[in-house]
Amino acid sequence: MKIYIYILVMAVTTYLIRVLPLTLLKKPIENRFLKSFLHYVPTVCLTAMTFPAILSATEHMISGALGLIIAVLLSLKKKSLIVVAVASCAVVFVTEQLLKFL
Repeated sequence: MKIYIYILVMAVTTYLIRVLPLTLLKKPIENRFLKSFLHYVPTVCLTAMTFPAILSATEHMISGALGLIIAVLLSLKKKSLIVVAVASCAVVFVTEQLLKFL
């Protein structure tokens, strides 16, 4: 019976989070700071969820960090997403293989 209460509470919470902004904010937001803040929220949330996973998904934190560094450097050089992904995965794989021998 408790599980149904938990599911109901989660459903109501999710519903309120999505509906309240629509009902409370009927006119467009004109504050530049608030618009800028809301623009970056999805990126910040995705980064906060992804960054710890990058470092903990591999056997050694070093290989995850090297893959992250390569991905950042390639993305700063405006390489395509597939190039960044393949290169960072290759660096992680090679680093993991090298660390097995050490």
